Amino acid sequence: MELNEKQIQILEVAEKLFAENGFDGTSVRQISKEADVNVAMISYYFGSKEKMLEALLGYRMADFKIQLKSILSKEISYPEKIDEIVAFVVMRIHKNRRTHKIVNFEYSKDDSQSINFEKYLQQKDENYRVIEAFVKNGQKEGFFSKKVNIPLIVPTIMGTYFHFYYNKRFYTSLHNLTDEISLDEFVHTTLTKHIQQTIKALLTYAD
Repeated sequence: MELNEKQIQILEVAEKLFAENGFDGTSVRQISKEADVNVAMISYYFGSKEKMLEALLGYRMADFKIQLKSILSKEISYPEKIDEIVAFVVMRIHKNRRTHKIVNFEYSKDDSQSINFEKYLQQKDENYRVIEAFVKNGQKEGFFSKKVNIPLIVPTIMGTYFHFYYNKRFYTSLHNLTDEISLDEFVHTTLTKHIQQTIKALLTYAD
């Protein structure tokens, strides 16, 4: 689905409100008021609030696989590729953390059937297969351990990030981070480097 500027504006407003109030706690009328558009326009573009969330997921996940493949096609070493992959993934989840918060909550609900996560899950599977192929190739060439649990690589990256972010009040105090700018810088430098070291250690660990 090709989105125009107005659709993107509406989705970004919806993302903000969904993250703040929850999906169920946000009405189309609230979104229309915040985005300064009428309800009819939202209905015309997306049809329903559920379809709007599905469009938001597609928008946020667009081009992820393309950029991932671009990193892996570079003529650089395996460790350098790992560093670039981790930096890229951390950058994306930090930028799109609101969407991740919404998805994690809505997908875990018992009555999530009203939202179609099929395309989202398909995209996640395609992204995983790219990383899986990269690791398996590294294993064949003797760079990576054959005992590594490939499906847990991305959860390790994301889990570390989200534990830090959802406990940021504690960690900002611990690391003397004074504002959002210093927090962003910490995520893209210190936290990213820590995750890079962790993933490289996991991939090369020999038991």
